[in-house]
Amino acid sequence: MIPCVQKRGSRTVGLIFYLYEPGRCEEHTDPHLVAAWDAFAPDPGRHPDATYADLARLLDQPVDALVPSRRPDQHVWHLSVRNSPEDPLLTDKQWADIARRMVAATGIAPTGDDTACRWAAVRHADDHIHIVATLVREDGRRPRLNNDAARAQAEARLLEAEYGLRQLNPGDGTAAKRPTSAERHKAARERRPQTPREELRETVRHAAAGAMNETEFFTRLTAAGLLIHQRVAPSGDLLGYKVALPDDRNQVGEPVFYAGSTLAPDLSLPKIRKRWTTNGSESGRDADTPAGPRWPGPAGARRRATNTMWQALLVIDHGTDEEIAASIAGAGEVLDALATTSVASTRHELRRAAFVFERATRSHTQAASGHDRALRHAARELVRSGPVLGSGEDGATTAMVIDMAFFLVTAAAHWHARKNHAQQAAAALQTAQHLCTAYRTAAQHPMTALHQRGQHLTRPRLQRQAAQVRQAVPELAEQILAEPGWHALAATLTDAEAAGHQPATLLAEATRRRELQTADSISEVLVWRLRRTADLPADTQLMPIAASATPGPRSRTTRPVTDRSGADQRRRAR
Repeated sequence: MIPCVQKRGSRTVGLIFYLYEPGRCEEHTDPHLVAAWDAFAPDPGRHPDATYADLARLLDQPVDALVPSRRPDQHVWHLSVRNSPEDPLLTDKQWADIARRMVAATGIAPTGDDTACRWAAVRHADDHIHIVATLVREDGRRPRLNNDAARAQAEARLLEAEYGLRQLNPGDGTAAKRPTSAERHKAARERRPQTPREELRETVRHAAAGAMNETEFFTRLTAAGLLIHQRVAPSGDLLGYKVALPDDRNQVGEPVFYAGSTLAPDLSLPKIRKRWTTNGSESGRDADTPAGPRWPGPAGARRRATNTMWQALLVIDHGTDEEIAASIAGAGEVLDALATTSVASTRHELRRAAFVFERATRSHTQAASGHDRALRHAARELVRSGPVLGSGEDGATTAMVIDMAFFLVTAAAHWHARKNHAQQAAAALQTAQHLCTAYRTAAQHPMTALHQRGQHLTRPRLQRQAAQVRQAVPELAEQILAEPGWHALAATLTDAEAAGHQPATLLAEATRRRELQTADSISEVLVWRLRRTADLPADTQLMPIAASATPGPRSRTTRPVTDRSGADQRRRAR
């Protein structure tokens, strides 16, 4: 159940007209009164002799009784209460009870107060009601409406439990503003997949991901096709900005602009500037993030982002709350960057993941200054490296980075849950579901190739790799060996051995620093951890022939695999 306190107004009859009319898309069906301050209040929907003006005049009587100088300019209070689509259909009697509970909880008409404000609840659809009230009590005083929105939310949580409705998580005031009903109806009329508010919020977040300064930020907004209006002080200083979609116009044909702060609390210009002032130099890079020339382009950016997210995981495990909040905010920028550079096969799910995770990036825990620098740099590298290809090393490293992102957002969900950040925890868990779907798409080809290579290994080689697993992780060995991904892991262990690594040591390191019991496939998780740690190609077609050949003393070379000519590879294979 979602209660929403709307903006206050000055014309009671105008709001009543909207509630009782069919609506622009005929979405209002059978509008009628379900409850009111007076059991004999006229109902223009069911009584043919009652008019909109009659109901408005009665509601306004306490306001009109005041001398004009004492009348409030904005005296119309409006609350909508909407159920979820999966909720059971409520009767008029039940909606009447909900309306009385809401006006009592918000301070409009406290229970037992005979001189409270006048109000009326109108139902014009199956799933919601609208409550209109005038903000002058019968005794001429003003109602106490401090925190009326929060009190309505708290009452909604109680009503959900009593009526068996979908129970929503309590909010904390850090969420972005939801689209209004008018915005949703307009988007439906224009057949938009999102409301302009949601599309703009997503586009602005993508533009801010990894941006270094105002020039780059506004250049990205322009490149995305948005209309931009900058608010400039007389001194020439930039104070703020507004954005609009070129095809979103109001009734007089003007663009509908939204300020950054109205899109999301962290998208105001001052909040975005804080990212730039804590980012350090453009060339700054974490000491733990390798950046050699071995993996150039988008594949290299994804590998480095994977390493950076691994370090962020350790911060979430052992850092302070402020450091963890900064890492989660930085992870949001990495997801935004992935969404803008992904291929069509994974783009939809990655965009949904980034869109949903936005809610998990904000809480009342103040992020530590500068602790998102490495993640912001990773996001910048992803954007600057450009879109990936759908196959080869680019496609395989996409699976690698999504796999790490899944563990990062899952860790964020657990931290939020421990801190009782219910909405943020739920958003992070939903993000993990979208990442799972994107991972299955991205990993299908590289994991199939690794599986086939593992199946072609000789029995002695498979037995040798199984022994390595039992030695390194005895408590998980039998589960790993029974998984479908075991052959892919065996091929990876063979590649690591050929590159001069000790498989048992790599396995022990991969399992020591992070738990694996919650993974759907431990073997697949280990594949990507080992290939990242050992700096092996994610695309197995880049592996030398010797790495997957039949076992022998020469296949366990003590030198790492480097880019060699075809002749060198053939000589070593012989």
